[in-house]
Amino acid sequence: MATYLIADSGSTKTDWCLVKKGSRPTYFHTQGINPHIQSAESVAGMLMAEIPWGKKHIPDEIHFYGAGAAHPDKQKLLSQILRKHFGSKKAVVQSDLAGAAKALCGNEKGIVCILGTGSSSCYYDGKKVKEQKPSLGYLAGDEGSGNHIGKRVLQYYAYGTFDTEMRTGFEMRYGKDVNEIVKQLYQAEFPNRYLAQFATMLVDLRGHYMAENIIEDCINDFLHNNVLKYRQAWKFPLYFTGSVAWYFRDVIENLCNQYELEIGRIEQNPINGLVRYYKTMEA
Repeated sequence: MATYLIADSGSTKTDWCLVKKGSRPTYFHTQGINPHIQSAESVAGMLMAEIPWGKKHIPDEIHFYGAGAAHPDKQKLLSQILRKHFGSKKAVVQSDLAGAAKALCGNEKGIVCILGTGSSSCYYDGKKVKEQKPSLGYLAGDEGSGNHIGKRVLQYYAYGTFDTEMRTGFEMRYGKDVNEIVKQLYQAEFPNRYLAQFATMLVDLRGHYMAENIIEDCINDFLHNNVLKYRQAWKFPLYFTGSVAWYFRDVIENLCNQYELEIGRIEQNPINGLVRYYKTMEA
């Protein structure tokens, strides 16, 4: 079996695993990598700072799946950076959806959905991503994502929509100065991550009707604008991954039941499934 370095990257976090025959998989984590919002220098600098890599464990192949890595130009750029940093001769870069599909579906057909800092979806035919809805990113799309939900939380607070309990919960976590929050948002290096932080308070406030309404509305927006547009959605199971999908999986299950959609699996992240996929491939 070849030595694989496998990576699944969102905009916030990258999960890595070194898979070598005869050894236990070695997992580690870094900041997220997204070539749409990071320069080559930024990515290379982050790798140097967070993964100082010697020549002792040079992987035969690197398989990197990431947000913002669907375009061939971005794939070529990331491949060059990864090969240089890790000393490997081969680095295959594909989209995060391709990685999620392999991890969740294996060789089965299904609708694959990512709900993390951002959101995306596709129809997977058991081998390749065959159909994908356009991603408009955190500025114009990303329905159901952490930054979409976080934006709604910030709006509810700033516009005075929250009741006393929700308002107090927001202020305890993020302060009262909306002007300062907006200033930080527009100065943030990664504004999508900045917005997504506001979604985390809803995990702690589950059961409050306003928290539940925001979660349900945002996830329903994702289903309506993405999943329900696939004619295959009523024929094959739906697979979900990402932090939002995991923490709010009960909402996803309830909405899918209402739409009479079958759920295949909901997992927090795809890295374990990717490890299984490559081990199976080499078996």
